[in-house]
Amino acid sequence: MSEMNSVRLQRAAKETFGWDELHAHQLEAMEHVLEGHDVLAVLPTGAGKSAIYQVPALLLDGPALVVSPLLALQNDQVEALTQAGAPPAVVVNSTQSAAERTQAWDAVEAGEARYVFLAPEQLAHEEVVERLRSAGVALFVIDEAHCVSSWGHDFRPDYLRMRPVLERLGHPPVVALTATAAPPVRDDIVARLGLRDVKETVTSFDRPNLRLAVVRCTDADERREAVVSRATELVTAPGFEGGGLVYTASRAESERLATELGERGVSAMAYHAGLRADRREEVHRAFRDGDVDVVVATSAFGMGIDKPDIRFVLHAAVPESLDSYYQQIGRAGRDGEPAATELFHRGEDLHLQTFLTAVRAPEQVLRDVSRALRDAAGPVRLTELARSLDASRASCTRAVNLLEQVGAVSAAGRGRIVHRRDVSTQQAVDDAVALSEAHQELIRSRVAMMGGYADTTGCRRQFLLGYFGEHLAEPCGNCDTCEAGTAEARPRRSGRFTVQAPVTHQEWGPGVVMAVEDDRLTVLFEEVGYRTLSVEAVEDNDLLTLVS
Repeated sequence: MSEMNSVRLQRAAKETFGWDELHAHQLEAMEHVLEGHDVLAVLPTGAGKSAIYQVPALLLDGPALVVSPLLALQNDQVEALTQAGAPPAVVVNSTQSAAERTQAWDAVEAGEARYVFLAPEQLAHEEVVERLRSAGVALFVIDEAHCVSSWGHDFRPDYLRMRPVLERLGHPPVVALTATAAPPVRDDIVARLGLRDVKETVTSFDRPNLRLAVVRCTDADERREAVVSRATELVTAPGFEGGGLVYTASRAESERLATELGERGVSAMAYHAGLRADRREEVHRAFRDGDVDVVVATSAFGMGIDKPDIRFVLHAAVPESLDSYYQQIGRAGRDGEPAATELFHRGEDLHLQTFLTAVRAPEQVLRDVSRALRDAAGPVRLTELARSLDASRASCTRAVNLLEQVGAVSAAGRGRIVHRRDVSTQQAVDDAVALSEAHQELIRSRVAMMGGYADTTGCRRQFLLGYFGEHLAEPCGNCDTCEAGTAEARPRRSGRFTVQAPVTHQEWGPGVVMAVEDDRLTVLFEEVGYRTLSVEAVEDNDLLTLVS
């Protein structure tokens, strides 16, 4: 059966898309889809994730539903399918006119559309789900699947709607796609989506063509000068071709650095969420077409960038996690050629990042929302709820999201929410506060791991890969610590602990060993997140127990 599917997939890829050969990881995942398995595919951007659903969809009886978080990504994918001569693809989103939406649904219901792209918030509409059910969705695709996980760096509550909708559609085979997913994120994706008989396709996180480096700075002015000087140096170097990215923490800083680069003769544009949509599109287009050398951006500039010749990514501010950092530097060197990735770091950045990401649970709002929903005669719309409580929509949304995650409330269709009668307000609030505090602990642990990467004198690539549960036996030779000689191979302790070994801590409970160094262990605990432990302290005090 598998060999027959392999032949069918290779033929479809060749005839429709002109691909002479599929990569082994692509073909493996596609075969799992045709065999009816749910699939979680973790592949670097540029490794052909989209093909994993595009090709099997040609061989299934019914449309492929593709849930994608960004409208620009949806439009790009539809355009690529159209140019390839693939069967029709349509988009359904809030920016369309009524006539455009009607035309899209007509194509779906007539069986003409092979691919249907929509944003996760569309799944809150009962009529959308019903139309999809009637269309007989044959494949349920979730792009940027890490957004479903509260362990992830880009959690989006809208993604929580995926599981009940999936069941409403009869749970067709699922393809969950992401470029960045550490082991706990992968586990969370599987659990939250309710994936069945799941097969994982996970490629190496190693990008050996990227040179990793950290530059220490004493204050903001020194860092700003260092970043501008380094970007100028790279762009004006003989033979420079391609582009560069500089990531900043604020809109104002992106504008300032772009201006300073321009004053030094570097073609640069700022990008952030505060720009008009047409201006953001202009920056995207200019960078893609090579009309601008450097884009200075906040994290808003990210998903959907498919420029293979980005030669450097500089960070003028520390990201909130290694997940975010890896995703952002991963935009460099997709053509396989050398690229520089450099973090310009101040020690106090980590304190600021902890402060910025620390958000207390809105206990009073949780209590008010829970009571109002329990007292309501039936399901309530979020706008009506906020109005009745004289509270902001944002605070109500956050409270509802927390209550939904602990199972106290659920979506009731048509954008309405209902409270479970068997869950008291006190229980709902207690559970939601506990969940929020656990999430804050995780966020703090991720910030600490970001600091560990910045401060390590060992091989940075070993540290980075260890965070994702991948063991690199020898120092990489292509990072600043390797070049400085501080990361030379050191004998490992012949201890009991190995990467991916399940353990239990006396205080922190169960966890998994993520990285092993000669003097320390990095463990990811279910309750408190990442912790770095002294091997000597672990052994002398018997802190960890291996779970057989």
